Amino acid sequence: MQIVAFIIYNLATLLIVLVIVHVILTYVMDRYHPVRRWIDTIVEPLLNPIRRVVPPLGGLDFSPLILIILIRILSNLIITLLR
Repeated sequence: MQIVAFIIYNLATLLIVLVIVHVILTYVMDRYHPVRRWIDTIVEPLLNPIRRVVPPLGGLDFSPLILIILIRILSNLIITLLR
């Protein structure tokens, strides 16, 4: 079970890193760049449901922060249940 917990923890961390990279790339890279399009195909489907519930406030989009918190909570919950 420790191997499964290790894999879940690392996948959650990788997904969080992709969300952070997605946020950074939205400021510095063209939306049609292949790298950004690849990251968008992974992250955007996770952000869209959150954006429907929590719209941008004052021009700031808090959906990536909420997604990071949800990923961490879910991964910790799953890991705790596995142990």
